[in-house]
Amino acid sequence: MNDTPPTDRFNEEKSTYTVRGSDKPDLDAGIAAIRNVLKTLPVRPGVYRMQDARGEVLYVGKARALKNRVTNYTQVSRLPKRLQRMVAQTRGMTIVTTNTEAEALLLEAQLIKRFRPPYNVLLRDDKSFPFILLREDHEFPRVQLHRGARRAKGQYFGPFAGAGAVRKTLTAIQKLFLLRSCTDSFFANRTRPCLLHQIKRCSAPCVDRISTDDYAELVRDAEDYLSGRSTKMQQKLGVQMQAAAEAMDFELAAVLRDRLRALTFIQGSQSINAEGVADADVFALHAKGGVMCIQAFFIRGGQNWGHRSFFPAHTAEVPEDEVLTSFLVQFYEEVPPARLILLDRDLSEAALLAEALADRAGRKVELKRPQRGEQRRLLAQASRNAEEALDRHLAESTTQGKLLGEIANLFELGEPPGRIEVYDNSHIMGTNMVGAMIVAGPEGFRKSAYRKFNIKRPETAPGDDFAMMREVLERRFARLEKEDPDRNSGEWPDLLLIDGGKGQVAAVCAVLQEAGVEDVPVVGISKGPDRNAGREHFHLPDGRESMLPPNSPVLFFLQRLRDEAHRFAIGTHRAKRAKNFTASPLDEVPGIGPARKRALLMHFGTARAVRGAALEDLERAPGVSKAVARTIYDHFHPRG
Repeated sequence: MNDTPPTDRFNEEKSTYTVRGSDKPDLDAGIAAIRNVLKTLPVRPGVYRMQDARGEVLYVGKARALKNRVTNYTQVSRLPKRLQRMVAQTRGMTIVTTNTEAEALLLEAQLIKRFRPPYNVLLRDDKSFPFILLREDHEFPRVQLHRGARRAKGQYFGPFAGAGAVRKTLTAIQKLFLLRSCTDSFFANRTRPCLLHQIKRCSAPCVDRISTDDYAELVRDAEDYLSGRSTKMQQKLGVQMQAAAEAMDFELAAVLRDRLRALTFIQGSQSINAEGVADADVFALHAKGGVMCIQAFFIRGGQNWGHRSFFPAHTAEVPEDEVLTSFLVQFYEEVPPARLILLDRDLSEAALLAEALADRAGRKVELKRPQRGEQRRLLAQASRNAEEALDRHLAESTTQGKLLGEIANLFELGEPPGRIEVYDNSHIMGTNMVGAMIVAGPEGFRKSAYRKFNIKRPETAPGDDFAMMREVLERRFARLEKEDPDRNSGEWPDLLLIDGGKGQVAAVCAVLQEAGVEDVPVVGISKGPDRNAGREHFHLPDGRESMLPPNSPVLFFLQRLRDEAHRFAIGTHRAKRAKNFTASPLDEVPGIGPARKRALLMHFGTARAVRGAALEDLERAPGVSKAVARTIYDHFHPRG
């Protein structure tokens, strides 16, 4: 993935045209703004951004010839209604020129991800893709799950559809190759094997139960397995088992037999048989009821690494060919493309897309619509999964919409809420205090919108739940008022659900009143007298309380919201507490990074020993210069 900011790689030229008093949609004003920009547009590749009167991005598009492409927006009779509405809101444009159309396609994906424009097809997915990382920065490499930027030195295998697929594969690797999964600090401090060695999932290199060369051979075997060369592994294990049996080493032969059985079982347990397909990503699109679903299968080394369903946003009135093309460009912003991409339809810009993906990957990428054979069978399975996933999604959306309508009736809202924000706090005896916000709407939980709040105001007394809730809400609405005073972003809540009773509701209402927010409904949810689930009381700001029947679907839905906020708050609190447990006085010394901190601890044994060391002892530590030694010494021995 290229993380270079677009403006650092391309020549950006901003062209704007404004009409006073024309903030409201006005087709003539929009056409005039576009024609004003056309006067300076070159006939060369690039990307254009349509903007409204406030400068908010409405649409990002790419073109082989900017002048020709943008001219089309002035011929409104040929545009679909969706783009006519966009032109009516347009008051300015930003132009970025590129060297090729493929570069423009890649830049378009970057800008869509950055600005999330309302008229572009959006890849709506809250989860990053996990990989398996086989680290190479240690004498005994560690195998682990990895998300995010790939900065650590090692080999990355993926993408996997989800963490579950990764953990299943990691378990297989532990059983087959006995590679360690522990952290370096845990490894360095072991004096005897851990439980994983006892259950035959680790070779215990931490206590020298295996030599460096033998462990390196296991690592190579794991690489073969993850690269799809499992047949080679089977043959090797079979030969080794036979040799051990002939040498009368029956204990080793039994271990090798168990590994061979595990490998055979894992190969046979693939839910998708990808025989004959080495490395490929498979995509199929299905549309129904104005909603589209794209199903993706990930095949690596002939193994199924999972599948995932996507439901792109803003697809109304957009051709399926265009939706799939836009989806693929945005999808491969996150993950490296496979050498072969199988599609269930021909794309009008397939050659351009293949060129852009090859440019990003640094190797050839082939887009193909197979007509027969194993590849066609895989694609048919993806199509069937797309149809089934869309049916489930529509059924769930219908149920969700009905529940939101009943919530609107229950709490006397004007219409079903499109955004519900649920708040909760977590702490232990006033320590590591955090607040948490989760968001739900017609599409379910919106995990990308979740927020955590470290309680940091000195006036917030430890353990004061009312004060914690007050701080969280004040910070939340102060930011909303600053970033979106006109409430155009869709980030303002339609309902606040508070985990608490009358006191919490009163505290929240006071915060909203001070902020001048009078139209956001607030509801508190508290357990009954015996704190039994199913007897929840709902508290309104005017003092009214209500209960729902224990078998009410609305009650179950509201409980799910409350429990999700509770889960997120506790998880945030635990992460903060764990970080504080592992904090070291060395973290506060300026200029001491992880590598130097590790070297100091290895040399002195403990942070307390570093703190009490003489200046001369610090200077003799490996990797510590005289200047750094003086910095460390002065930090722990400040001069009066």
